[in-house]
Amino acid sequence: MHKEVRHPCIRHKLGLLRDEATDYKRFRELATEITKLVCYEALTEVRTRTVKVKTPVAVANCETIDEEIVVVPILRAGVGMLDGILDLVPTARVGFAGMYRDEETKEPVWYYEKLPAKAKGGLCIVVDPMIATGGSAAATVDMVKRNGADRVIIVCIVTCPEGLEVMSKMHPDVDVFAAAIDDHLNEKKYIVPGLGDAGDRLFGTQ
Repeated sequence: MHKEVRHPCIRHKLGLLRDEATDYKRFRELATEITKLVCYEALTEVRTRTVKVKTPVAVANCETIDEEIVVVPILRAGVGMLDGILDLVPTARVGFAGMYRDEETKEPVWYYEKLPAKAKGGLCIVVDPMIATGGSAAATVDMVKRNGADRVIIVCIVTCPEGLEVMSKMHPDVDVFAAAIDDHLNEKKYIVPGLGDAGDRLFGTQ
């Protein structure tokens, strides 16, 4: 399943994020804000349990999150989304998936992976600003599943039909939540209209 989260606040911030005139400081801020809003929707099915809390007036039945949550940003651009999720779930653990796209083959090449032990049996949220060909996202999901994740979801800012098709074929059990589903990939495998190079725009390395 994939879901485009079309909240008016997201649409507004996404327009600012796309603008080529937006500098890297503002781009980071907007990426964090959009991530938080998309993740809010993505976590509606997180497991909770009832706890009793004493208020100044009486005892209330409340809820607390009752599963391990591990956020797995795909390096390097995924790091730009990390704060947005940790603002919502500050107790989440963090793993990392390091890969780059081979410019010739357009396939992901691994150089680093690190997951907390608690990823086993928990909910893993794979994050990357852009799911383009779907190769890196699918490879990361493979990795977290090998490490015993109970459930996996993907949170991104922009994706496209080609990337979603790859994900649905390779991991039909993984839901993808995005701020926007763009039109297509161009001949260089960039999303159109997209954001440009999200990593460069996040970290000022253009």
